[in-house]
Amino acid sequence: MVKLSYHIGIGGIPITEQILPRGAFIQRDKQTYGIVPRSPLGIITPEFLEKIAHVVRKYDIPIVKMTSAQRLALVGLKPEVIEDVWTDLGMDPAPAIGHCVHYVKACPGKAVCRFGILDALNLGMLLEKQLVGMDLPGKTKVGISGCPNNCCEGYLRDIGLFGKKKGWTLIVGGTSGRKPRIGDVIAENLTDDQAVMLIQKCLDYYKNNAKPRERISRLIERMGIEPLKDAVLAPKKGES
Repeated sequence: MVKLSYHIGIGGIPITEQILPRGAFIQRDKQTYGIVPRSPLGIITPEFLEKIAHVVRKYDIPIVKMTSAQRLALVGLKPEVIEDVWTDLGMDPAPAIGHCVHYVKACPGKAVCRFGILDALNLGMLLEKQLVGMDLPGKTKVGISGCPNNCCEGYLRDIGLFGKKKGWTLIVGGTSGRKPRIGDVIAENLTDDQAVMLIQKCLDYYKNNAKPRERISRLIERMGIEPLKDAVLAPKKGES
């Protein structure tokens, strides 16, 4: 079981504390929970599906739902079975809530898509391993598309990438929801390594400047995009 604190106001004063099963989020009935087993980039195997089917039948889970983040949500679990479900799945709890990188979403890219220009799956898997679960001031979502069609909606993600012939375009500060915002282009024509390095710099800036629970989009609205660009694009001392 994990104890979560929810904060509001100056100084992040806790107003509510709740005990939640690991990797779970409460449902509308306030009695059952949902979990989101990790399926990196939405890629699933027969073995993964067999394990899902097994726990759904064994624990009588009423709803299995595909999410917009290319994940499977198991909904309607009783709290006392959640640890056993994770054990039967053979995986650690995945971040579905909390102040961290929740997921990396990627299109098929040039691996199979006829429109693909760059390898979204390869870069996406690298970022998935490096970023998912990273502690941050607020929840953070990443979308990677292998071409300018932007199927993974990089302009509406906290961190977005899309591929062109000359390299990756990096977008920061997008969001959908109640107060949508189109993200800002930070850099273009990036290699895989350059994209990874620049994303880390953007997240470091975010960690150092955001208020508790503040998304990157709201940080940029509060401080402007230029300070972020200055911080992440300026060469380090000794660089040309």
